Amino acid sequence: MQKQLAILVLFIVFSTRASAQSETFYKTDKVGEKYAYVDVIRTYEKVAAKGYKSVDLFQKLGNSSYSNCELEKAAEWYSELFALTTDLDPVYYYRYAESLRSISENEKADALIEKLKRKPKTSIKSKV
Repeated sequence: MQKQLAILVLFIVFSTRASAQSETFYKTDKVGEKYAYVDVIRTYEKVAAKGYKSVDLFQKLGNSSYSNCELEKAAEWYSELFALTTDLDPVYYYRYAESLRSISENEKADALIEKLKRKPKTSIKSKV
């Protein structure tokens, strides 16, 4: 009986101690009003329109367009990307080929798939 009473007392002590901790709340509504929303993709597009070219820029623009199902734009950005380099992950070959197929450029898409087949095997499933 004393063992059960001791367990009950310990349970009560620990449960009141755990609930006695106060939670901290942060007010973010007012912070959101102070800052303007920046459309990063639109900014990247403006930078690209001014003539800046980089692999990272075209990867981000192509991935964004591909993710938003704007495959015609994605094909344009991936075209710029492949003009700079072909040493890319297989996922970019696949996405560029898909984008080309959507605008009926099947010959280019088939050529990309052939290049993809010749690339060393990596985990393309985890990236697609």
